Amino acid sequence: MEAGLPDNRLTRTEPAPKTGIVHLGLGAFFRGHGAIYTEEAIAASGGDWGIIGVSLQTPRMRDALEPQGGTYMAVELGPKPVPPRHVQVIDRVLVAPEDPQAVLDVMTDPAIRIVSLTVTEKGYCHEPASGALNLTHPDIQHDIANPLPRSAPGFLVRALQARRAAGHAPFTVQSCDNLPDNGRVARGVVLALAREIDPALADWIGDEGRFPAAMVDRIVPATKPEDITALREASGTYDAAPVMHEPFRQWVIEDDFVGGARPDWAAVGAQMVEDIAAYEHMKLCMLNGTHSSLAYLGYLAGKDTIADTMADPAFAAFVDHLWRAEIAPGLTPPEGVSLADYAAALAERYRNPAIRHLTWQIAMDGSQKLPQRILGTVGEAMAAGRPCPGLILAIAAWMRYVGGVDEAGNPIDVRDPFSAELKALSDSAEAPDAKVAALLSLRAVFSAEQAAALLAPVSKAYATLVEKGAKRALAEILS
Repeated sequence: MEAGLPDNRLTRTEPAPKTGIVHLGLGAFFRGHGAIYTEEAIAASGGDWGIIGVSLQTPRMRDALEPQGGTYMAVELGPKPVPPRHVQVIDRVLVAPEDPQAVLDVMTDPAIRIVSLTVTEKGYCHEPASGALNLTHPDIQHDIANPLPRSAPGFLVRALQARRAAGHAPFTVQSCDNLPDNGRVARGVVLALAREIDPALADWIGDEGRFPAAMVDRIVPATKPEDITALREASGTYDAAPVMHEPFRQWVIEDDFVGGARPDWAAVGAQMVEDIAAYEHMKLCMLNGTHSSLAYLGYLAGKDTIADTMADPAFAAFVDHLWRAEIAPGLTPPEGVSLADYAAALAERYRNPAIRHLTWQIAMDGSQKLPQRILGTVGEAMAAGRPCPGLILAIAAWMRYVGGVDEAGNPIDVRDPFSAELKALSDSAEAPDAKVAALLSLRAVFSAEQAAALLAPVSKAYATLVEKGAKRALAEILS
């Protein structure tokens, strides 16, 4: 046992598979979703599809997994106990800020045929309102001028540049996150950055590269110290980086890969389709939109988790109203899918008391999530003449949340790339309508047209939140 490491540390029991995937952003979600699918696909159909993980910011994940040979436990949290799964598909983890050249080297290796990424919305360095690359982003400015990049788009472009120079085919860029139309956004930011560096490179990537979109779905709450302790007590083994996840999982992938090279994910339940648009739109509105709505309103009302929020009949009735009256009427579901059944399944998942999914965690990075999760649905409803007071209230709740003080007067730790700017905008005015007008002026989130349409209804909802609080405000919608 290495000095300083706990006794009974988890270790590898099987050889790591030969690698074919590099994954950027090796957080809990991918380790509880895509990595498990990939390990199962290798077991079902073979192939050299082991994973090299890349941490783009800190060495925390590398430091946790390296003594364990890259392995970890995945713990299913559901009504029936299930033995933890020892996931061994990850070969090693690199830390990009420590050695960006090492990351580029593995991405340039022709054995790597897929570079996947789970980097959250802000990791694309794009403008959420338009999807275009933010050329003024400091990391993008750095990556244009320097061959050793900092950003996810920068690593993709510089690695593709090296592969082209070496005469290798490009890898497939596969997004594995909640960003809507993630394949199109990834392609757009990569081509835009490549064009700034070398227009001929951009043409090559555009012609030869592939950027399949994907819809991913599984609730994977942040692992807490008590989770690590509980797992050690139950199993007798210490794991520094386990993942907790719900029983449900779904992965819908556009089947468009360079040379057709990919693991046999379909053999283990992934849906390989030509177009994910209908699946993605349904999930984005029905799940992500209501998740964010419950997070902001629930947090303001003092609810710690989504399960706590759903245990309150007022919030359960509110989210049912959102699905039935404000969201489903504007959706065309995928063939064979019942929106009512989908909503019922979501409600069951939200109520799962074993999943401690923090409202604060879901509320993070709202400026990046709001345009896709809620504003799009509101815009469609308003254009069709359908009232959407619940979603309007959710927008107002986000605005009150980013003001940094909850209903009890306690400070809120707002985590958002625009947190300072949002706080300044909120603090620049006193009256509810003036606060709303100031926040609507942030063009990275709201277009001028959206701001004009939302000013009156959101101002009214914000005033109600201030006067009556979140729970009474949503009760008015249901009355």
